[in-house]
Amino acid sequence: MHDNRHVVFFRQQGGDENWRAWRVNLQTDDVRPLTPGPGVTCFVQQISRHFPSELLIGHNERDKRFFDIYRVDVATGESALVEANDGFTGYFTDQRFNVRYAVRHAENGDVERLERKDGGDWNVFVSIGADDAMATRPIEFSDDGRELYWLDSRGRDTAAVVAQDLESGAMQVLAEDPRADFTNLLLDPVTQHPIAAAATFERTRWQVLDTDYKEDFEYLMRRSPGDLAITSMSQDRRNWIVAYLHDNAPLEYFHYDCDAQQARRLFSSIPALEDAPLVTMEPTLIRSRDGLELVCYLSRPRTARPGTRLPMALLVHGGPWTRDVWGLHPNHQWLANRGYAVLSVNYRGSTGFGKAFVNAANMEWAGKMHDDLIDAVDWAITVGIADPARVAIMGTSYGGYSALVGVTFTPEKFACAVDLVGISNLVTFLNTIPDYWMPWKSVWKVRMGDYTTEAGKRFLEERSPLNYANRIVRPLLIGQGVNDVRVKASESEQIVAAMRQHGIPVTYVSYPDEGHGLGRPENRCSFAAVAEAFLAAHLGGRREPVGNDFKDATIEFRVGRELVGRFHDSNHKLSETVRPEKWHAKPVCRDFRNAVVRIGFMESVV
Repeated sequence: MHDNRHVVFFRQQGGDENWRAWRVNLQTDDVRPLTPGPGVTCFVQQISRHFPSELLIGHNERDKRFFDIYRVDVATGESALVEANDGFTGYFTDQRFNVRYAVRHAENGDVERLERKDGGDWNVFVSIGADDAMATRPIEFSDDGRELYWLDSRGRDTAAVVAQDLESGAMQVLAEDPRADFTNLLLDPVTQHPIAAAATFERTRWQVLDTDYKEDFEYLMRRSPGDLAITSMSQDRRNWIVAYLHDNAPLEYFHYDCDAQQARRLFSSIPALEDAPLVTMEPTLIRSRDGLELVCYLSRPRTARPGTRLPMALLVHGGPWTRDVWGLHPNHQWLANRGYAVLSVNYRGSTGFGKAFVNAANMEWAGKMHDDLIDAVDWAITVGIADPARVAIMGTSYGGYSALVGVTFTPEKFACAVDLVGISNLVTFLNTIPDYWMPWKSVWKVRMGDYTTEAGKRFLEERSPLNYANRIVRPLLIGQGVNDVRVKASESEQIVAAMRQHGIPVTYVSYPDEGHGLGRPENRCSFAAVAEAFLAAHLGGRREPVGNDFKDATIEFRVGRELVGRFHDSNHKLSETVRPEKWHAKPVCRDFRNAVVRIGFMESVV
């Protein structure tokens, strides 16, 4: 907080995503809750230097569908209702804690922004079409209230930085990039005027908007080959905390003295990995069959010999409306260390590459979105990187859905698949989404398929892996958090049941204390150990002895434990009985999996 006395943090229980806000007093160690619980989730709506010990919080105690806005005194824990929400997706507030705009999703996918003048009714003042809705949003008001700053794709393909004069309504473009959306805006800590903006195509690029800071950014860009991030700035602008993202080293933090134009290294985020045998992440452009440019990232084992085809893991990011970026990727490091080439693909629908690229994915789940993944695999085979008989597809959430699509829509393309909390049936998924997703459910209607009509439901069924479970001929590993509120455990259970009905083997593990992904490090390590044994059995890569990777994990083998090796029930350790190691160029790095996977195995992104 701006009072330098309190830290606000959030907790959930067992992956239920009912986040409760708490605060700790750094001087007295007093800890107290700021929002109600259980069964309530919340988020920070606004913080401001004008109210150092207060913030705006949204939570859904009154109605699980909608988030009311409360003003919370962090010191005392007291809160007061600011805005009762009876039908909006959310609100947009300013530095004075005024509720300025309401946000509503229309049935056609448009995003309406409404204002209320003189305490009257809410009226639409701008409607952002569905084509622009993914990339266009307001960021912040200037502190004097005269301007509103947007990331805005209206009238162009990629999101530009735009300043709107609130008196005249005039819009001024401050920065734009023809290849990538601007996605990060650095604002002055006092005036809230834009200082610089960042866009990411293959790597992150900063554009300075305030010339007073030109020399500072020039120095910082020279200081390290990593991608620059500005994490904080003192109110007098003289002291900054910056970080550099690397692909083969941990994140590094620096203190930057603006007066002296000198940066002093503070620490790395993961000291244990500073001397680890990490690999690079190569940005690679791959052309889809219909001409789209796919930004991909490739990692290879340090011991790979030139001209030798490798077993490969295709990692599919979640969302799907997010993207893969260059940096220290836990799964790239772990799998490359085991002898696999690793390929991450920004398939159509990934964000950050302009609205045409996002909109090209509309109604293309298990269609052209999957074609992009196949095209990327074919590229890796054509250029001699991947062994066509030893390619796995794996991912979390939408990535898990893609893994299921891989073994049902293209059943002989992949040697095996790993699905963590993936959707198996698009209709049952939409019928069980959380209550607080309902205000923006129309997004799925536009992007995935029209669940309101019989024809639309038939289309969604046609794009659902569950209905083609009888086609599966490759080994499949499924992982699921029992408490998942986004992709219910029934999504995994119904495809496991369908496979067993057809006599098709499958390995299914679940975690009773997890939700959408794996949060506890012990559980991440246990699933990584199982996945590593699974991949070694079907792709021939290396595996690390399990050791203590099952210690304190809550993993439950529901089906198919025998398919990935023997387990000792007494100590939950995996026996070393899969196939002999194939990659002898370098010994397995002991405890490497544990160190890397604890960063975040198969990260969940929706």
